[in-house]
Amino acid sequence: MNGDFIDSSKVSLKAVLLHNGNVLPSIPVAHAFGIKESNHSMKQLLKYIKYDTYKWNICVDLKVIALLLGMQLGFTKFSCFLCEWDSRDMAHHYVKRIWPARKILEPGHKNVKHHSLVESSRILLPPLHIKLGLMKNFVKAMHCNGTAFLYV
Repeated sequence: MNGDFIDSSKVSLKAVLLHNGNVLPSIPVAHAFGIKESNHSMKQLLKYIKYDTYKWNICVDLKVIALLLGMQLGFTKFSCFLCEWDSRDMAHHYVKRIWPARKILEPGHKNVKHHSLVESSRILLPPLHIKLGLMKNFVKAMHCNGTAFLYV
C-alpha cells in the first residue's frame, strides 16, 4: 500500500509518493511555488496526482487536513476536524475533557466551507511532525528565566 505526503506553506505546495515500508525511495510527484493555500489549490493538486484513480492514503499536517476536508482556516470557533471543540468557550478549556464528536462535514455547518476533497478515513496524521510542533509550542510558552527552561 502506497501513500502520499502533502505539505503546504505560504510559499510552496509539495506532494511526495511514499512506499509502504520504505523499501523503495520516496518520489516527488508535485511541487508548486507561489500558490496560495486554498481549497482550489488542493483540488488542483489532487487532480494532477490522479488521486481519484489511485485513492492513496494521505499523510498531512493539521492545516492541510482542514483544507482537504473543506474547513475554514484561521482562528475559528470549531477548528477541530474530529470533535466540536469550541475554541471560544474559555470557561471550559482544560476543564471539559469530552467534547461531542463531529458528526458531519457539510458546508455551512460549524466552520465547514467546502465539500471534502478526500475521505477522512484516507488521512493519516504524521506523529513526529505533530510531536515536534507541540514541543516547539511548549518551549515557546515556558518562562525564559525559569528553572524548567534552564534545564531544557
